[in-house]
Amino acid sequence: MLGGLVQDGWELTEAPDDADVIVVNTCAFIEASKTESVDAILEASQWKEKGRAKKVVVAGCLSQRYPEELAKELPEVDHFLGTSAYAQLPNLLKDVSASKQVIPDPDYIHSSATPRINSLPSYTAYLKIAEGCDNECAFCIIPTLRGDQRSRPIDDVVREARTLAEQGARELNLVAQDLTAYGHDLPGRPKLHELVRALGEVEGVRWIRLHYAYPRNFPDELIAAIRDTPQVVKYLDMPVQHASDRLLRAMRRGRNSTFLRELLGKLRTEIPGIVLRTSLIVGLPGETEEDFALLLDFIREQRFDHLGIFRYSQEEGTLAGEMEDQLPEEVKAARWEQAMALQAEIRMEQQQAWVGKEIEVLVEGPHEETEHLLVGRHAGQAPEIDGQVIINDLPEGGVAAGDLVRVRVEEAYEYDLVGAATEVLLRAPVIERPAPRSVKLPVFVAHR
Repeated sequence: MLGGLVQDGWELTEAPDDADVIVVNTCAFIEASKTESVDAILEASQWKEKGRAKKVVVAGCLSQRYPEELAKELPEVDHFLGTSAYAQLPNLLKDVSASKQVIPDPDYIHSSATPRINSLPSYTAYLKIAEGCDNECAFCIIPTLRGDQRSRPIDDVVREARTLAEQGARELNLVAQDLTAYGHDLPGRPKLHELVRALGEVEGVRWIRLHYAYPRNFPDELIAAIRDTPQVVKYLDMPVQHASDRLLRAMRRGRNSTFLRELLGKLRTEIPGIVLRTSLIVGLPGETEEDFALLLDFIREQRFDHLGIFRYSQEEGTLAGEMEDQLPEEVKAARWEQAMALQAEIRMEQQQAWVGKEIEVLVEGPHEETEHLLVGRHAGQAPEIDGQVIINDLPEGGVAAGDLVRVRVEEAYEYDLVGAATEVLLRAPVIERPAPRSVKLPVFVAHR
């Protein structure tokens, strides 16, 4: 959306009182995200009264899921765009007779030729390799919101990676609704491990990270590609969701706990030192105390480096939403707190193991609370979700955002590490033309 708007002559601003048009991109995956999205829409709509804004546009999953309801309940919104309509935004804003609702069936996927503005700092970027999902997990609404899987050809993904690298990106975070299903819908059925190896040839990229790699199909060739491609960090985000075979069957996950344990064991054996992130759900319909005890045992046994635990959200339009034995919210909350407390203990033990080691860190910039400290991330920390490395001492000559430095870890906390930078390993590239600046989302848009 940002790339198309800028190409069409619009200027981005982070100040809503400067904006002629305000765009809110929404999520509708669970109840909490729907509430947050509606709050953002209501806040944005206020600027039509107290600012210069002439239009408010709501895009994304909330529009896709509830177009009629939103149009009725939020008359102050001028346009609602579905998940496949974002590329139409520039033309929509030029057309005075444009429809209030533009909600096509989800079937669009951008290409390397699509204009893009990187919404993150120039040294890091997300790289979407596929859109949509062909799985039928009982708890999930994503296939309805995003449509069937649509993978991008390898050469097209590589072209976008090269463009991002030319703009200064040292780190590429591969994302999709189901990363490991990549390519099954394309002619010739290319595989994720082939894409990973091709991206490893992109000049200038130092770190490639894999996010949301569904565990159902995880071939040995993919494990080898992660292990043997130097640019691929030894980090994997693989959601397993539960450890009770009964619930895994009810969730339609396609694999049992034995398979998951064997896969996790193979990953740790074949890729020594791999950092594993996963997500789990507590409070699924029919989850018993025995099921929850199995989950806690699984957490103790696997000792994941990063763990997101979610309270089950009953969503209309899903199989689980119609199941009997929905659990009370207080039971979900209590189980969530117990699981999170267990993971916090494990996490602190793991963090302490970093003390005394030297690690490579990508510098992100000044600490948000004081200019006397810098922050960055090591390869086992994904942007925005896994904590940071706080740098309290610098080598001669200083460092800048985008530099790679060696840090000696001196202290450890539940999420963050603290240490001194002892050496600059690689300076941020000098970009001859200005790299796209970082913007915050939801983004406000003002015409030039």
